Formats: sequence, C-alpha cells, structure tokens
Amino acid sequence: MRTLRDDRGDVLDRALVLWTPGPHTATGEDIAELHLHGGRAVVSAVLATLAGRPAVRHAEPGEFTRRAFASGRIDLNEAEGLADLLTAETEAQRRNALQHVGGAFGRMVAGWRDRLLALAAQVEARIEYGEEDALALADVELPRAAIAALATGIDEALRSPPAERLRDGVRVVIAGPPNAGKSTLLNALAERDVAIVSEVPGTTRDVVEAPVIIGGMPFLLSDTAGIRGTAEPIEQEGIRRARLSCEAADIVLWLGESASAPANASVVRPKADLTGQASDGEMLVSAVTGFGMTALRDMLLHAAGALLPKPDEIALNVRQRGELAIVSGALHEAGAADDELIVADHLQHALAALDRASGASSTEDMLDALFGSFCLGK
Repeated sequence: MRTLRDDRGDVLDRALVLWTPGPHTATGEDIAELHLHGGRAVVSAVLATLAGRPAVRHAEPGEFTRRAFASGRIDLNEAEGLADLLTAETEAQRRNALQHVGGAFGRMVAGWRDRLLALAAQVEARIEYGEEDALALADVELPRAAIAALATGIDEALRSPPAERLRDGVRVVIAGPPNAGKSTLLNALAERDVAIVSEVPGTTRDVVEAPVIIGGMPFLLSDTAGIRGTAEPIEQEGIRRARLSCEAADIVLWLGESASAPANASVVRPKADLTGQASDGEMLVSAVTGFGMTALRDMLLHAAGALLPKPDEIALNVRQRGELAIVSGALHEAGAADDELIVADHLQHALAALDRASGASSTEDMLDALFGSFCLGK
C-alpha cells in the first residue's frame, strides 16, 4: 500500500500499487497499476494529477490491446476474439470468442502454413532441379494429392457457420398476410412491446427488428408488412422489403395459408385462442394465452442449433473467410496446373493470404478500424 499525493502534497488515496516489468506483461511493456478506492472523487483526483504530468495521457480506444498486438503478445485473431468477448451476451458468443482469444484459429492457420511451406519447398525443388537432371526430377513429383488435401481442410473450415450469425443472431422473419398476428407474435417472443399492434390492416409498413436471446442463443426477430395485393405505394414498398427479408432469413415463420408460404418457411397458426385449428406440419400458437409458445421457442432453438457453430467449431468472421477463400482458390488452381512455375506462383498467393488471415501482414486502416471499436482502457 502506498499513499498517493498530488503536486501540492495533499493526500489523494491509500492505494495498492503494482509494478510489473516487461516483456512478460499483457502489452510486453512495463506496467504500473493503481488499485484505488472506488469513489468518483478519488478516481477523478488521481486521474487529474496524472494528466498534469507531461509524459502521461489517456489511452486511445483499444490502445492496450493494440500494443499487445504490436509487441507480439497476441495475434490479430486473438485481438478480434477479445473484441467479441467484450460484447458477448450469450454463452455461445462467449465460448467462440474465448476460442479466438485462446489462439485456436491462429494454431489452425499455423498448421496450414507449415504444410503449405512444405508443399512450396517440394515445388521449388522441381524447379531447381531443372530439365537437365531428369532422373532426379522424376523422383520429385508435383504434390497434387497433398495440395488437394490441404484445400479440402480449408474448404471444410469455410463451411462452418459464420461468426456474424453468432454475433448478430439467427435471422427469424415473421411474415404473412395483414392482421395475421405477426406483430403480436413478435412482441410475445421478444417479451416486450416492439411492434405496434392494431386491428387496422397494413399498420406495419417497414421491417421492425428486435434482437432477443432465447435459451442462451441469439436471434434477430423481424416483423414485416402484411403481404397482399395493394395499389398504395408505401405499402407496396413495405411488401417488397418483406419479401426480401424472407429471402435473406435463416428461419421464416409464415402466419398464413400453407399454399402461399415461401419455400423456406415454417407455417404457424396464430390466434389459437380464437381458432384452435391447425393442419399437419403446422404449429398452433396463441401469443395471448401462451398456448404453443414453448413449443415454438423449442423449434427455434432446434433450428438455430443447426445454424450456429458447435462447441468445438470455430466461427470465422468476414475477414477470415475472405482470406481463406483466396487460399482455397489458389490451392485449387495450383492443383490443376501442370507448369511448376505456375504451381509455385499459386502457392505463394495462398501463403500471402494465409499470412493476412493470421494477421502476420495487415494494413493500418484495418487495424485502426478494429482497435477503434474497443472501449477506452482495453
């Protein structure tokens, strides 16, 4: 414990002061930590005193994490995982973020990189031997099978559920004709008043979205305009947006006749308290009495389970998938080429994309965007 004083010698606090020398710290630098009593006045007074020092300033958003990245304490994917961890609201989000923070993706990329370097060395050996040593060249075949196997492994990773679905939620669109009970069902699933409920047909003109967590899984629920024939321009635009939402949805709950339901829709019969009728394959629910709502939530959870990553899967973000898609394409091109120089060129393209995926080579603009999303002090 140490007594902290301002420039006039007045006591600010009795605090725990921890000094940790680098490089074995979170950022790789020397770090001093002040554990203050939590009153706002105490913290404000200490910060004001520190700010008066010429070599002291407030950290920029994400600066400590960026320093850790710059010093090699973490890689880019671990930094992205930390950003996801800071915003995680569900168990699935927390679990996936911790995988990235723990370096799971980096280790996977490192394994691919080692295999790719070995393949590139084999191809370079063929080029070095040249045509004048035909006997030796015959013993060093182009590693087509190994290239194909590496491409297959990367393609499997690309087929894993995207991180955006895990972060933003499984998109559930509630659609159907006017006055079918779409807004009422949305409010019941969200357990709050999100959409306006009215007996007047066509009340909902735009897509109304509500992020919710059901059973520990993230969902993005969307209420849409009632789909019907109309000459009213604003309602026509709402119907157009409703159809586009259905096309982009992971799950569509159709509150209308089965014959008019989109191909990817589950038919839900609302207002069970009034009708009480449903055909085979349809779900009967009542947002008013709660009848069938548990079954509906269970259905959504079951469907989401197939769309979200399994506990042992790594969900890739847009940047990671984009780079790995380039790697995959380059490997497939390399496997199809006959000329050693062309194969070697494709393998080098694949290697460069892998380095970008791991963060070994990255642009300042991309780093600014990433670390700028962090809160102060992280």
